[in-house]
Amino acid sequence: MSKMEGDVSGFNIDAPRWDQRTFLGRVKHFFNITDPRTVLVPERELDWAKVMVEKSRTGVVPPGTQVEQLLYAKKLYDSAFHPDTGEKMNVIGRMSFQVPGGMIITGFMLQFYRTMPAVIFWQWVNQSFNALVNYTNRNAASPTSLRQMALSYISATTTAVATAVSMNMLTKKAPPLVGRWVPFAAVAAANCVNIPMMRQQELIEGICVKDRNDNEIGQSRRAAAIGITQVVISRITMAAPGMILLPVLMERLEKLCFMKKARRTPFSPFRARTFMPPGF
Repeated sequence: MSKMEGDVSGFNIDAPRWDQRTFLGRVKHFFNITDPRTVLVPERELDWAKVMVEKSRTGVVPPGTQVEQLLYAKKLYDSAFHPDTGEKMNVIGRMSFQVPGGMIITGFMLQFYRTMPAVIFWQWVNQSFNALVNYTNRNAASPTSLRQMALSYISATTTAVATAVSMNMLTKKAPPLVGRWVPFAAVAAANCVNIPMMRQQELIEGICVKDRNDNEIGQSRRAAAIGITQVVISRITMAAPGMILLPVLMERLEKLCFMKKARRTPFSPFRARTFMPPGF
């Protein structure tokens, strides 16, 4: 009998599948729960996963259930349900939607960066997406009021737009590549504002600190500050490869012959030739 088909009576579904004391173990864990394919899983299957996880926690699982099924149920549960409240999260706000959603928005920001309306619109779209993700994955132990969320959203959007617009004006005479990096600067600036403001309650009251045995030992504002700082750095770092390297690649591709031929000259009615009948 294989390991995946063994007895599940003593199976602890909340125990980490990979060693969380190692970097590789943590990487595997988060790759597992942020798998973009889970976004396409039907609602009925997600509800089944929640039932299986809850039954496993109580030690009551249907006869014939295999460990592989429980691991898959836990993967779906972690990807779609809030870890604190157990409520199903909206699809766009799930971390498993970060890769496809972020790729689409990043592509538009890198492509439409020349005109002011396009810059403002796509920075607004990006910050709206970020605000939804932050709200969806909020710390339920430190509830955030609607006023705080609205203030955070407005501040981040204003910061992003102001950074993008001002840098666009400053880089008008700079090489095209510099202009393509403006969206990244705007995203980085907005993250420095959005995340601390969205989670300011944690900075004010602190977060719960537990020992190795999962026992609560108190509240810590220092731990909250360290955690939020790490989140800001990680968000900027995650955006860096695509938003810094892609413009370099695009800049080089546009110099190739086949890319120059593929460019379309925008239509302008002022350049259109007017044909007059004889005699005019």
